[in-house]
Amino acid sequence: MISSGLVSITFRQLTPEAIVALVRQAGLHGIEWGGDVHVPHGDLTRAREVGEMTREAGLEVAAYGSYFRVGNSEDSGLPFSHVLDSALELGAPVIRVWAGTEGSVTVGSEGRKRVVADLRRITELAAKAGVRVTTEFHGGTLTDTNESTIKLLSEVDHTNLSTYWQPLMGMSDETCVEAIGQLSPRLSHLHVYHWDSVKERCPLSAGALRWQKFLQAAQEVPGDRYAMLEFVKDDEPENFLRDAATLHEWLKI
Repeated sequence: MISSGLVSITFRQLTPEAIVALVRQAGLHGIEWGGDVHVPHGDLTRAREVGEMTREAGLEVAAYGSYFRVGNSEDSGLPFSHVLDSALELGAPVIRVWAGTEGSVTVGSEGRKRVVADLRRITELAAKAGVRVTTEFHGGTLTDTNESTIKLLSEVDHTNLSTYWQPLMGMSDETCVEAIGQLSPRLSHLHVYHWDSVKERCPLSAGALRWQKFLQAAQEVPGDRYAMLEFVKDDEPENFLRDAATLHEWLKI
């Protein structure tokens, strides 16, 4: 089943309290809380507060969207222990991380090995604490193509590891649908947004022809996951409410 949600960093300018109220107004079910502004890494008091206010509002903490860069952040001053502790206090079932700092085409063999080893390490640490780890499907990382993502998941080879999915710039509809199918054994949540060819944010409804295909493909993948809105036009709450209504309609598929 696919549930609806919001990625909190869509509204970095709003407080967690305001975001919870907005998500309730939109009728969504969960929130991925970001680790850069709303639930800072290592601030356990804030993590606990945000988790409690989310659940008290009848919503779920879908994930902790950390900005931990695998193979890099530990050496740059962000211990994964801070990320994991925050996720536990927040009550997040999964931690989203970024698969390194280089894309799959430019990374060297040693750089890739470093990411694989670190990703295996943090995935095991999280597993012992009862939390899953999932990678961001994103350019400039080792999960920037279908093939590289599948290879990375295979190299790490841990049942506690999965991957998000979102349509990357330049990906055809066919490639996107293929990605969902190819990643299905390890598919976590979806980030949902619609940009035009020059990365201008557009109403989600303008992407109906694409997104209905993507959601239909995701509906066929076993398991439960969230489709979470991100990057609404002009960062405006009114546009988010409009996109939420669109997503609700699509999830009737």
